[in-house]
Amino acid sequence: MRIKTLSLLLALSLGHTLPAIAAEPAAASQSQLQAYTSVEGVTEYRLPNGLRVLLAPDASKPTTTVNITYLVGSRHESYGETGMAHLLEHMLFKGTPSSGNLMQELGKRGMQFNGTTFLDRTNYYETFPASDANLRWALEMEADRMVNSKIARSDLDTEFSVVRNEMEMGENNPRRVLWKQMTAVSYDWHNYGHNTIGARSDVEKVRIDNLQAFYRKYYQPDNAVLMISGKFDPAATLAVVQQAFGKIAKPQRQLTPTWTEEPQRDGARELTVERVGDTQLAAVLYPISAGSHPDAAAVLALADILASTPNGRLYQALVGGKKAVGVEAWPFALAEPGYIIFWAELNKGQKLADARQALLAAIEGFKSKPVTEAELKRAKASLLNEIDKTLNDPQQLAVEMSEAIAKGDWRLFFLTRDRIEALSVKDVERAAENYFKPSNRTYGQFVPTAKPERSVIPATPDVAKLVDGYKGRAAISQGEAFDPSPANIDARTEKTTLANGAKLALLAKKTRGETVNGSFSLAFGDEKSLFGRGAVPGLAADMLERGSGKLSRAEISNRLDQLKAKLSISGSGQEVSVDFETTRTHLPALLDLIAGLLKQPSFPEREFELLRKEELTAIDAQRNEPQAMATQAVGQALNIYRKGDLRYRPTLDEAAAELKAAKLDDLKRFHRQFYGANHARFALVGDFDAKAAQSQLQKLFGGWNSPVAYSRAPSQLPPAKPGQRQLLAKDKANAFYLATAPLAMRDSDADYPAMLVANKILGGGVKSRLLDRLRQKDGISYYAGSQFKAGSFEPVASLSLVAIYAPQNLDKLKQGVAEELTHFIRDGVNATELADAKKALQQEREIARAQDGALSGALDGQLQIGRGMDFNAKVDAAIAALTVEQVNAALRKHIDPAQLFQVYAGDFKTP
Repeated sequence: MRIKTLSLLLALSLGHTLPAIAAEPAAASQSQLQAYTSVEGVTEYRLPNGLRVLLAPDASKPTTTVNITYLVGSRHESYGETGMAHLLEHMLFKGTPSSGNLMQELGKRGMQFNGTTFLDRTNYYETFPASDANLRWALEMEADRMVNSKIARSDLDTEFSVVRNEMEMGENNPRRVLWKQMTAVSYDWHNYGHNTIGARSDVEKVRIDNLQAFYRKYYQPDNAVLMISGKFDPAATLAVVQQAFGKIAKPQRQLTPTWTEEPQRDGARELTVERVGDTQLAAVLYPISAGSHPDAAAVLALADILASTPNGRLYQALVGGKKAVGVEAWPFALAEPGYIIFWAELNKGQKLADARQALLAAIEGFKSKPVTEAELKRAKASLLNEIDKTLNDPQQLAVEMSEAIAKGDWRLFFLTRDRIEALSVKDVERAAENYFKPSNRTYGQFVPTAKPERSVIPATPDVAKLVDGYKGRAAISQGEAFDPSPANIDARTEKTTLANGAKLALLAKKTRGETVNGSFSLAFGDEKSLFGRGAVPGLAADMLERGSGKLSRAEISNRLDQLKAKLSISGSGQEVSVDFETTRTHLPALLDLIAGLLKQPSFPEREFELLRKEELTAIDAQRNEPQAMATQAVGQALNIYRKGDLRYRPTLDEAAAELKAAKLDDLKRFHRQFYGANHARFALVGDFDAKAAQSQLQKLFGGWNSPVAYSRAPSQLPPAKPGQRQLLAKDKANAFYLATAPLAMRDSDADYPAMLVANKILGGGVKSRLLDRLRQKDGISYYAGSQFKAGSFEPVASLSLVAIYAPQNLDKLKQGVAEELTHFIRDGVNATELADAKKALQQEREIARAQDGALSGALDGQLQIGRGMDFNAKVDAAIAALTVEQVNAALRKHIDPAQLFQVYAGDFKTP
């Protein structure tokens, strides 16, 4: 389903000491706090200084997430202050007098973290392996930066360029550009019409005293909600919260609610954005109720009824009608009356006038074509499925709860679910009739009407009354406290084979919500039999979810919703990959469905033509996109395979030609000739019956064999190709840098752990040489880093460098990268960097093993290589034992800047 919720999180964050506002001493009482309210496993406590604390313990996940939400966003900015909330989010990572730079401190600890700003709120979160030390550090850090952050002029000067670069990144995206313009035209007075990143002039001219005052006003305990989820001891954690946050004084100032209300519309509005590019977009925006209003649930259902793929009315009318290649809906249910945007993406051969007519007819046509019970049932299943998945994931729940908090109260998360369940066809039709009318739309240009129709946007409800006494329902099932160590994973994983030789890895364990993840891979063919197949292998795999047996694409989508399942099937070259998530109860039925998709695809002609058109449009979208252009250039430069080889990297024109040349009969023939499970790998992780799963897999796949022999096509090391290329991407405000050098190394080689650490220090994290130089010091890049990859079979590895930047900063970028590489090789790494990199790597590797979806993929890969988790343990031990001398010897041996092939893509003619 192509529906985006309010989790369109806008910004990675990045902090003269500011005292806490003196007021009524909060006297951090160490007495046991009493629960204020509790709903479905989430319990709220309140400190005397006004801080609200939410605890959602879950022992089944070996990680903990801390998320703090401040009720301040771009809605709270005054004239000349646009972008201030977002800029402040960046500054809060600069640290406090006692903490140092927090991006670096978080990176050293290997924590997953982010900070995001949107219209009604700002949030910061950290996820880390569960431990008392990690949790105490995170809570004390958040309490410290709540009132002691360094909002200093010196830090602000360098951060300007970083935020500007982030703005330029958004300017490269046609959809984000059009979105910004549409909200500006749609809103007359309300700050929802301002893009959260702000006006360039406001950000560049911000006064440090204004920014400090903004910080002191909103970053206080009575304007924050702290949530802790995952594995932790609730009583001990409350004690740490009281100790860290309770000593912060409750401020004397009173926060004034925002009061601007939009007037009723006098007619439709329109605008046009003209820029260089290959993708056409048609979009329409309608103001809607606040997220706390009952109508919000009806609008969410309408978004699904209209924009879901492939069942939605917009999909059927535009994509099915060949007027567009894709549709989406973005509902923004906010603290105050928000809006919903519908999108249609067109290729160059399709007409905007046709798409506009079909788009508006479908959205504004509910009077002539009422909502059906089947449509509403399908929408409910899809929406409730997503809510269930959020409830089953402590990290996602903690972060997503920020959106409900921003609307007025965290319990709105559950209340919205209840409202979705209770929706009737009349509820949905009433909302459609009220909001989806011509006078309430913004499409692109203003059109007067003789008799305007005006929508009534209801007032924001009193949320306290809405949730007063709300109890919710029973908490969902809890999982076991699982140890993600390599030894325990190996001990708990049952590896076996099917009758035809297919390999199985089954790790059964109790999980929250009885979830189970799977990764399957079908391998087939060899270099010779797969030569010259062009786009056929990839297209065949992409068609598997578009029809099977007697099931249409829409019926498959409906069935997945019924089974509470996520499913992804992809493939090219020699393999087809299947990744999925479902629950224990629905696993058997999902396995039956997957078997049908893999073994009995129907290859409907209509879906084939739609897929081809989507792929061709995607190729066109890459032609003037800097990152895609750079990636293509590097791929072509380092290609050593002849055209037709399954490992060959085609140009965009070649890829388009292969797509156009493919015939539906080619796909059917390819499936008959190559597909089978005798060289397949099946990995399951989660809550399931291992014996029953093995028996079912044997029944479904144990007798299904590929007619052709299988032999893995080995990778070959390309020779280095030193040099530079500069590519012109017209009318793009953001440029992209990519450099790559091939290296001869396997992941089992002695130098592999040292190269992992070297890459981590060079550019593998938020605390790295490249990011420190280009972002922290020079202030020219929002993101810069490096990546090191090594094969498991052949000694084929690579080191790549990437950065985004404004085209006018090209010379600064070249100088910065060259100097940092020179210093890195000449001076090597130091003991502090080594210790920090070791810790960060180990925690990142531990977190990866704690994610069931990632773990199932890892087990799948191990079945192919013939390894167990003992290999991971050996790498962990080797990393822990590394010395400065070993890392420096390895990086000097393997990293040679003179061997890099470097590409710079951007509009370098723009001053």
